Amino acid sequence: MVSEQELKSLFPSFDDAFIAELAAASNRKTFKDGTLLMKTGQYIRSTMIVLEGLVKVFREDEEGNEYFMYFIEPGQACALSMVCSSTQDTSELTAIAVGDIEVLVVPLAKMDEWMTRYKPWYQFVLKTYRKRFEELLVTIDHIAFRNMDERLVFYLKKNRQTLKSNIIPLTHAEIANELNSSREVITRLMKKLSDRGVVKLNRNSVEIIDPELLM
Repeated sequence: MVSEQELKSLFPSFDDAFIAELAAASNRKTFKDGTLLMKTGQYIRSTMIVLEGLVKVFREDEEGNEYFMYFIEPGQACALSMVCSSTQDTSELTAIAVGDIEVLVVPLAKMDEWMTRYKPWYQFVLKTYRKRFEELLVTIDHIAFRNMDERLVFYLKKNRQTLKSNIIPLTHAEIANELNSSREVITRLMKKLSDRGVVKLNRNSVEIIDPELLM
């Protein structure tokens, strides 16, 4: 069970009455690194709020190709799970745990009830929808209007910002998969960044040497 104090630190805008009800009605769950939390075609019966760690969200096509969409960070919720649980639709995205994570699972009945009873929750849900919509617009912009080298730089920046580290623990093949490209293309572009002194290429990771040159 999550403590009211922990929830208050994550959500300072939530009033005490709602914090108490949220803590009582929700379940805390722990997942290991790489755990599949949500998959395309799955019915969703609850909403998930990240307490610790990161969740990576993908879009998957019919052939199984993936494209990285965004991260869900501590204090954030999965907007899609909110929509799908309310409308009883299936998920169009896949989500996995990045490292060991802890989440708060909010049952569907309570989520809908709180939307009418608690203004802070209502505002939180709307803010979550808006943030994910804006991130989707950025993703669409890069897919539609940017070259792969620009998309790669954007991807590295996003990972560095979210992971709060200059070490991106992914192979070229994994990056290619998340950008829906080929390993050969990503390796070639990475080599260019390496030659410029922007990154250092390791066996299973990429190290950003000079973030200022990552433009």
